Amino acid sequence: MRHIKLAPNWLRFLIVVVLVVGVFFRFFNLDGKVYGHDETYTSLRISGYTKTEIRQQIFNGRVVNKEALLSFQRINPEKNLGDTLKSLATEDPQHPPLYYVIARLWAQIFGTSVTAIRSLSVIISLLVFPCVYWLCRELFNVPFSVPFLAIALIAISPIHLIYAQEGQEYILWVVTILVSNASLLRALRLESKRQIPDFNVTWGIYTLALALSLYTSLLSGFVVVAHGIYVMTMTKFRWTTTTRLYTTASLLGFLAFTPWILVILTNLLQFHRGIAETTGKLSPFTVIQSWLLKLSQMFFDFNFGLENPFSYSTIYIVLIIVGYSIYFLCRTTHPKIWLFLVLLIAVPALPLMLPDLFFGGTRTTAYEYLIPSYLGIQLAVAYFFAYQLYDGILALRRIWQIIFVVVLVCGVLSCGVSSQAETWLSKGVSSGNPQIAKIINQPSRPLLISDSLGMTPGKIFSLSYLVEPKVRFLLMKDKNITKIPKGFTDVFLLNPSSTLRQGMEKKYQSKINRVYSDKYYSLWKLAKLSTGNKST
Repeated sequence: MRHIKLAPNWLRFLIVVVLVVGVFFRFFNLDGKVYGHDETYTSLRISGYTKTEIRQQIFNGRVVNKEALLSFQRINPEKNLGDTLKSLATEDPQHPPLYYVIARLWAQIFGTSVTAIRSLSVIISLLVFPCVYWLCRELFNVPFSVPFLAIALIAISPIHLIYAQEGQEYILWVVTILVSNASLLRALRLESKRQIPDFNVTWGIYTLALALSLYTSLLSGFVVVAHGIYVMTMTKFRWTTTTRLYTTASLLGFLAFTPWILVILTNLLQFHRGIAETTGKLSPFTVIQSWLLKLSQMFFDFNFGLENPFSYSTIYIVLIIVGYSIYFLCRTTHPKIWLFLVLLIAVPALPLMLPDLFFGGTRTTAYEYLIPSYLGIQLAVAYFFAYQLYDGILALRRIWQIIFVVVLVCGVLSCGVSSQAETWLSKGVSSGNPQIAKIINQPSRPLLISDSLGMTPGKIFSLSYLVEPKVRFLLMKDKNITKIPKGFTDVFLLNPSSTLRQGMEKKYQSKINRVYSDKYYSLWKLAKLSTGNKST
């Protein structure tokens, strides 16, 4: 890969500017977006509480204020790191504990505000850039072109910006994936040169990176499988020194992860329930649409959704660039390069995408499940641009330079739009919370009624960050008809069942009207209380 020429000064300057802009947007307006459903569970875990405790203490039919809810989002002196681990082990064993342990220690120093929790992800996200540089140097063996073009694309990638400002483990997973990939390639390279002391240390780094990656996400197992296929293919399926060292390093990495494997086996029923919560039913056409939209959002995202014609235009353009980049990579590079990236893209994706496609699942409609594949695709595109900008046909270089600048500009604009938004498509069930909060905040003495079923607790916690102190919550254990206390001017119901609505309409002789709905939740309002139960 050394034939790729050094980048000209104008591109170096542009990449530095893009990197600075990307770092700026990671720190900008950290508390501007809604604190989402999943993020509230991060705060719940690092505080050491369990879902069972909040259902007992909050979802008990009593009226509470937002402070009562937010108390479960803050560190309790009576809860320690052991409670955080116990909370995860008993209720969320599908989420390994590394990020939550780090976040707990971080919160003990910097607090549990939205800005404090998200700032941890921002700091971790800065490690992505040197890790991308290291991986590209090991993979392509060039000092500037591919590494720095990849850094530029990732710096203003909407998906990377989302997880850099998200109080969850996914940006840490990106770092561990990059380190494990880079250390594996370095170990293989040093071994081929017989630099024994160095490659022994590098295999040790790979073992540690693998263990940390598994302790961040169980999906790291697919990355390990991709590594295994790569090593076996490069050694032509023979038992060599390389195969032995890789096998030893992988086994040691999995051995270090054994304690959490035992946790999963001990809480296997809860593990299955947690996995089941991430599944749903969508048509194959909708699933494919979602994949294509996510593909385009790797480079620019204006939150238009599939309903906007502009989205389809960007999808087609990005699909062509990505498809041709992978083809070009395979056609112009050594198998040890293109095979590594193809495996990184395909192996973590196919075991998740095929069941979703044929059985209507929803896992791969979320960003986080395909993070390794996104990284592989972005590196392939970075190589393609590097080649076209400097070693391609002379007459076309200027055109490709313009296209690359347009991609960067669109990425920067996407980051600018995203940084100002209250919510984003990635917020999922919490995306409509700002609008719901505005409706609830309007009356002088509002009451919100809800239950503890499904994902509603996370929705309620997310809303508690947005509503005013005057708002009260009446949270029930189930969907039984409840008695409305006196003293409230307006009564709202969050996602009530038809049985609950009809029962309350009959009991209070009043209509319940829908005032807001999205594809996840609906908000209803009791038109007027009957005279006998008037609350004003």
